[in-house]
Amino acid sequence: MEGRVPKDLAVVVGTGGDVLVWSDGARRLLGFESAEVVGRPVTDLLAARLPGSTRQHVADGRRWAGEVALRHRDGDRVVVRLQGTPLLDADGRRLWLVTGTTPEHTAGPSELGAAQLWDLTLSQLPVPVAVYDREARLVAANQTMTQVMGMAEEEMKGLSLAEIEPRRPFDAYDRLQREVLRTGEMIFHEEHGQAPGETRPHAWSMFVSPLKDETGAVQGVSATVFDTTEQYWARRRLAVLNEASVRIGSSLDVTRTAEELAEVAVGGFADFVTVDLLESVVAGDEPEPLPPDTPVTVRRTAQRSVLEGCPEAVVPVGGTTRYPVGTLPMRTLTAGRGARHRPGDPGMREWIRASPARAETVARHLMHSAMMVPLRARGVTLGLVHFLRHRTPETFSEDDLLLAEEIVARAAVSVDNARRYTRERRTALALQRSLLPERPPDLAAMDVAYRYLPTGSGADIGGDWFDVIPLSGARVALVVGDVVGHGIHASATMGRLRTAVRTLADVDLAPDELLTQLDDLVIRLDREEGPEARGAEEASGQIGATCLYAVYDPVSRRCTMARAGHPPPALVTPDGGVRFLDLPPGPPLGLGGLPFESREMRLEENSLLVLYTDGLIEAAGHDIEVGISLLRRALGSPADSLEETCDQVLHTVLAGRPADDIVLMLGRTAALDAGQVRSWQLPPDPAAVARARKMAGEQLAAWGLAEAEFATELIVSELVTNALRYGGSPIELRLIRDATLICEVSDGSNTAPHLRRARVFDEGGRGLLLVAQLAERWGSRQTPTGKTIWAEQPLPAGV
Repeated sequence: MEGRVPKDLAVVVGTGGDVLVWSDGARRLLGFESAEVVGRPVTDLLAARLPGSTRQHVADGRRWAGEVALRHRDGDRVVVRLQGTPLLDADGRRLWLVTGTTPEHTAGPSELGAAQLWDLTLSQLPVPVAVYDREARLVAANQTMTQVMGMAEEEMKGLSLAEIEPRRPFDAYDRLQREVLRTGEMIFHEEHGQAPGETRPHAWSMFVSPLKDETGAVQGVSATVFDTTEQYWARRRLAVLNEASVRIGSSLDVTRTAEELAEVAVGGFADFVTVDLLESVVAGDEPEPLPPDTPVTVRRTAQRSVLEGCPEAVVPVGGTTRYPVGTLPMRTLTAGRGARHRPGDPGMREWIRASPARAETVARHLMHSAMMVPLRARGVTLGLVHFLRHRTPETFSEDDLLLAEEIVARAAVSVDNARRYTRERRTALALQRSLLPERPPDLAAMDVAYRYLPTGSGADIGGDWFDVIPLSGARVALVVGDVVGHGIHASATMGRLRTAVRTLADVDLAPDELLTQLDDLVIRLDREEGPEARGAEEASGQIGATCLYAVYDPVSRRCTMARAGHPPPALVTPDGGVRFLDLPPGPPLGLGGLPFESREMRLEENSLLVLYTDGLIEAAGHDIEVGISLLRRALGSPADSLEETCDQVLHTVLAGRPADDIVLMLGRTAALDAGQVRSWQLPPDPAAVARARKMAGEQLAAWGLAEAEFATELIVSELVTNALRYGGSPIELRLIRDATLICEVSDGSNTAPHLRRARVFDEGGRGLLLVAQLAERWGSRQTPTGKTIWAEQPLPAGV
């Protein structure tokens, strides 16, 4: 595990390697009292050999800093970054003072210029970065790179990688750098190994990039390294997880789902698997909480072996067995988390000896490793899964346990879905309808109409949802989504996602950024599923969703869209042409770690944007291509009104009762007249404030809004002043006359404004407070070149 180094950590090591001084910080880090350590060899505290670079520094008597693996008093491995400073005692013998690494001193903010801040940014990046000259010799390395290499920057300067570390794979890295210097093209390289300053192997992703001057000539090369160890190990488990995602849960049958779980596990990493379910689960009832002082009866629902006929089985499929109080299976069910065991472990030994038949099969088949993982879904315990090995020589590892827990979690969702299938639909339908919008808002940017059709039978109601969200600057956001799964759980998740989208839309995130935030939320919801799962390291895969988010600006007539695993929207142009937009697909929400991309396009006025869920094109068992063809035909001759067009589409595409929820949303674009929008570019000059007030006042007079002139000039004055003082070029003032009067000031800074209350003697800090009091609404949004602060005022009565 990673350990934090106490600030008062100090250890003095004598010439012979014995500990002479042991501080209180060292005691808190490793748990040893001073009397237990002083006089003992310092090597007794190491959990692994020192990195090669550190050993060389110690041998040379030079100061060192690097990662060290230590042994805690309770046996745990603690990895920390330490530094050693050589000292001399009164007799001239070398001592070592070992402390935590300390950050380099940096000057105060008032002392730094832009170039210095840029240097500090590079030096303090949390990823290793190094720069080399045209001879592939080190020029500079940031602090993280020196920690990885286990050498100070001064020691490496002027040397090539092959000279710094003359062993594999650094000789190959040196060749990569020279190739980049020769070709001027970036190279991406992946490697798995141990760095000189590290105690453990890592997976590294390296970007070796050319550094070019204004003429395009290569003057050097940079190396940026990312630690991708987690992704490396995740890929090793991907095959089994992929098979689990494909095979487990193919039907809403409890027994079949248990069989699929056993089949996937035996085919992947176990030799014998049994699935025991609580009798209440098999009967389809709601399982009661498990009292720790009462035995539990379970039914053997499925089992699978690498040996034909499952000769290891003690309980036949369909038979029952009992978990007495205090036994290992009972303790596992009560704890709610899986664990690894060996036959010699005390608890496992007692469980085996309690049954002569079990003891005989363990001995006969030489079973040497076992895992017990509770089958849990949504905080409810459903049963217990046993994984055993007797043909595979390796024992189960911690990664195997994590993999087993993920597979069992997937199966648990399917088992629980089957149990809850019938009783959920009525509640889910009522909940879903209460969470969806009742009617579209009146918008200048777009006319909107929609249809929502829940599925017709069973507990198949899904988590389809949609929304129309007014944004600043007269813009509008359209969103359509589909939560994976059916029933009340999907409906509840849908409501949380819709609320989250509205919250994220209020801060005016770009579509791709909004989907990224929503993706993080879905993963977090998945990890927090049920009280027992809180604090879990990885998501269980129980929650997922697709989503399409579009933002339309009636001023520029530009529409920006991004999707997360959702079907692409259709566009009907004013001349009647129909096409499906080619948007970057993006992964479904809940996978994590994968990017989303936006696409921006200019739409003609009176264009028809068509958003829908997959239930529409897959209705009545249609092939997707057939469904898209029917939708294209229905949109080819739209009716006079949007409401009639919605009915026409459903009548054409639907051939019977839908098997999934359906959402269809149509939006006809409008454009603000040029006379409703006025913008000015402002110079970065304090005199521009007065000029901006004057221009705003003249424009309001031209619009017949003289009553709003005073408040608008104050708002313009404060926003332009803020842009000049805290922002940067280009600065733009824009007024929009819509259902409200909108004032926007854009600048080139990404710094978001914050409302605060100035104290009595403060010279500033009142601007945004004044804007908030004068405007009905105000806020800010990020733009590709900076930010925009906006304020809305109601139009004077009678206008």
